[in-house]
Amino acid sequence: MKYIWITLVAVLLLLGGFVWYKYFFVFGEGVKSGVLNYAVKKGNIFKTYEGKLIQEGFGRGKTGALTSYEFEFSIEDEVVFKQLEMNSGKTFDLHYKEYHGVLPWRGNTTYLVDKVINMK
Repeated sequence: MKYIWITLVAVLLLLGGFVWYKYFFVFGEGVKSGVLNYAVKKGNIFKTYEGKLIQEGFGRGKTGALTSYEFEFSIEDEVVFKQLEMNSGKTFDLHYKEYHGVLPWRGNTTYLVDKVINMK
């Protein structure tokens, strides 16, 4: 009976560690800059805030060619969402956190924007 309890506790600790690592451990964080394409509130059951930045830069295309990259993200705070929603088309510097997994009530992406650094 003692071994069953020890095994059960070990399995629960491993499962808890896995869930924490997958969904709550911040894998990376940084700042992305670009023109805000959209900011929307959507979802069937969990309404989440989502957005997309268009980043411009020199890419692997033709020499000297301008390439655009899309950065899709979820938005953590309604105040940040309102600021983005009211200023679509402007250039933003957004601070984000990256997670390994997606939780349905947190958003549709592994990138979670938590604040606006700069707006032009």
